[in-house]
Amino acid sequence: MDTIGEGALLWEPSEERRRDSGTARYMDWLSEERGLHFPGYGREGYERLWEWSVREIEEFWASVWEYCGVVHSRPYERVLTGRAMPVEDGQWFPGALLNYAENALRDFGDGRETEDPESPAVIHASETRGLGAVTRGELRERVAATASALRELGVQKGDRVVAYLPNIPETVVAFLATASVGAVWSSCSPDFGAPAVIERFAQIQPKVLFACDGYRYGGKDFDRLETVAELGWEIPSLEHTVLLPYLNESPEILDTSSLPGGTLTLWDEFLDNHEGSELYFEQVPFDHPLWVLYSSGTTGLPKAIVQGHGGILLEHLKKVYLHMDLSEEDRFFWFTTTGWMMWNLLVSGLLGGGAIVLYDGSPGHPDMDAMWRLAEEAGITVFGTSAGYLTACMKAGIEPGRDHDLSRLRAIGSTGSPLPPEGFEWVYEHVKGDLHLFSTSGGTDMCTAFIGGSPLLPVRAGELQCRALGASVHAFDEEGLPLIDDVGELVITAPMPSMPLYLWNDPEGEKYHESYFEHYPGVWRHGDWLQVKHTGACVIYGRSDSTINRGGVRMGTAEIYSAVESVEGVADSLVVDAPVGDGTETKIYLFVVPEEDTELDEDLASGIKRGVREHCSPRHVPDELLVIEEVPRTLNGKKLEVPVKKILSGKPVEEAASRDSLANPGALDYFAGLTVSGD
Repeated sequence: MDTIGEGALLWEPSEERRRDSGTARYMDWLSEERGLHFPGYGREGYERLWEWSVREIEEFWASVWEYCGVVHSRPYERVLTGRAMPVEDGQWFPGALLNYAENALRDFGDGRETEDPESPAVIHASETRGLGAVTRGELRERVAATASALRELGVQKGDRVVAYLPNIPETVVAFLATASVGAVWSSCSPDFGAPAVIERFAQIQPKVLFACDGYRYGGKDFDRLETVAELGWEIPSLEHTVLLPYLNESPEILDTSSLPGGTLTLWDEFLDNHEGSELYFEQVPFDHPLWVLYSSGTTGLPKAIVQGHGGILLEHLKKVYLHMDLSEEDRFFWFTTTGWMMWNLLVSGLLGGGAIVLYDGSPGHPDMDAMWRLAEEAGITVFGTSAGYLTACMKAGIEPGRDHDLSRLRAIGSTGSPLPPEGFEWVYEHVKGDLHLFSTSGGTDMCTAFIGGSPLLPVRAGELQCRALGASVHAFDEEGLPLIDDVGELVITAPMPSMPLYLWNDPEGEKYHESYFEHYPGVWRHGDWLQVKHTGACVIYGRSDSTINRGGVRMGTAEIYSAVESVEGVADSLVVDAPVGDGTETKIYLFVVPEEDTELDEDLASGIKRGVREHCSPRHVPDELLVIEEVPRTLNGKKLEVPVKKILSGKPVEEAASRDSLANPGALDYFAGLTVSGD
């Protein structure tokens, strides 16, 4: 396959496909209901629509509310009380009462007043279970029973319910039940080690934990009973644990003796006597907390990001209808774990009325065709994955389009890292020639993508098609001036409804302000390098901060240091991820300062990797371990992760860091001779 250049045209939607899209129908509705007219359904029409959506933000979000038919019990008084950021200076949709779960479980059909209860809502498969489905009627019944059981435990509006569960129907049910009660949800994937889970959950003082006994990944079983027990002992606020026998589905062979006494119920026992319960939804204000997500910084505990019922609802309705073009006919899949924000977005696919498709297991087991077989068997129409998975399929030489019936597949989404031009080309040559391939970029912080795809626009290699509607995205230089056709910091200059309500345990908003608004006062700085092209298309060049993103799971370097430096024999360390080869992949480089009279031998290296795997996640195990004499630090003791990453990517030392600001400037010289971009 000949390599193509960035910007090469690969696909263009037909005029019929444009006209049939949800975006075109929305534009027609704006014309009829609002008297707003846009110049067609192509690039110019979309760019004019985007400009209106970020200029008249109140009108835009009010139109999303009305067009998407938000289910509510009390209307809003106004859209936004003020445009200043951070968002605590303004309030979205005051006066409104609603519930996210009620909108996700609402009836669909003609006029959205009826539905077929036998239509699938959740299609699922895993390494431990075959392909199955949960109908809309069954989903509502299971949510009703689980919500009733939670209420019986005393769970009320505002209480926290957490989950240590894989990507399976029970997790979706538990989340929707939690939301229906007005409680606050949070989840971690069971591949997270106990310390990483405790650091997250203990912050928010949960009342109930849903957990599993273990999981299977890559054909190997991982028992998690000891971890669940540790969570029970180390999170004092927990009053009850609901344990799902998932790895061992027969409760009689499940040894629960190590779990905290008096607080444990098996899943089926938990739901006893609640079958046939009435499904009803606690009505909450627009800004009532829905869930807590976690995004790690470089120091301290992971940030606990609180997002609201209404803000997430509106943002995800926009994504579902106006960008991903989902409808009642779709089967929407994204490969994700429950510890990544893409799981939350996947569940929001229910807002479109179709089915969501879940998978738990390795995407490469038993071979790299596994997910494409799932696409065929489940009839997936929108297939979401990571850039890393697509490039891995490309390198493995598989032929999904030849070997599988992908006739229902109409779109592929890619996120987690930038998809290189050759990845785009591979999809069109080896998966399907007529589909909408959209690369997206956003963040946990808002649980959405602010740059991504539109069914109206052509697909060009290496480019993200557009800035998302309602997202005032720009590239800024250091002085805060916008750039076009040049690389700068990704910023958002106007508020969005799904911006965090606040960070947990940050009562004065200091950490919130420091995280997003310190660099450019009043402007959200996200931490990505962005180029906005004159056409409106965008290119992402990776993180501008030092958080390490692996497969969409972000892990702060502080968490990795905690795991590494607790290993006997390690005195200090520095971790960075840097591009290698042609830049389509990154590696995690861990630089270790051994203790005196200690060598980095096989035993020490194994102990370090085991510590990262168990305390952080398997995704963040370093690819390379190298010995250094000292870690470069600033005068106030901060490790120089970002400058080292820049040096490894080929930047001269003098441009990457000011030696005058360093406590040990000579420590950078080692890295200057270790450029990895050509590995």
